[in-house]
Amino acid sequence: MNQRTAQTRDRLLKAAVEVFSSAGIAGATTREIARVAAVNEVTLFRHFQSKEQLLSAVAEHITTAQATVFADQADQSEWTEDLTIALGRYARFHDEILEEYSALIRMFIGEADRHPNEALQVLPQYFMPLRVKLIDYLQGCITQGRVRADLDLLLAVDQFTGMLLAGMLRRCVIPVDRGYGHDRYVESCVDLFVQHIQVRHDRA
Repeated sequence: MNQRTAQTRDRLLKAAVEVFSSAGIAGATTREIARVAAVNEVTLFRHFQSKEQLLSAVAEHITTAQATVFADQADQSEWTEDLTIALGRYARFHDEILEEYSALIRMFIGEADRHPNEALQVLPQYFMPLRVKLIDYLQGCITQGRVRADLDLLLAVDQFTGMLLAGMLRRCVIPVDRGYGHDRYVESCVDLFVQHIQVRHDRA
């Protein structure tokens, strides 16, 4: 793919995120996406054969981008043996993704009952690389004796990421002062999770 083609594709994907976020799955049109991307509709169809294919490409684009950024960060700062530090870094990155694509995520959640196939196709892809990374890390911690061997790993990961998702939804949907800040919420999620999963050396 040459640079010009890649730039056009990138513009189309960014426009698709904007239009899907504001108009929803049914309301978004290829004509409007092309307009926002400043290309004609024929150009859009040269890159993506349908709106459904474009939607899938959006999910793949977000997944690839976040996996690349997270991998680059991991190269610069390896996962530490300290659970609170490692999971804090993970939680902040996960939360950044939630914030960046909050409108799109909320759209999918709101339309999941009307468009279940699209929601099931796209939503799980967003966080799959991060989910796999976290599961692998915690599995290693179990092997090393730093995380409880009896931990239901998949359930624990869903609970942890669910707390982060709930925080984003609460901030975006009902933005009221709750007496604590955004950063404190994320830190508290990490603290609760670490307390739940870590091996307690004071146990009998």
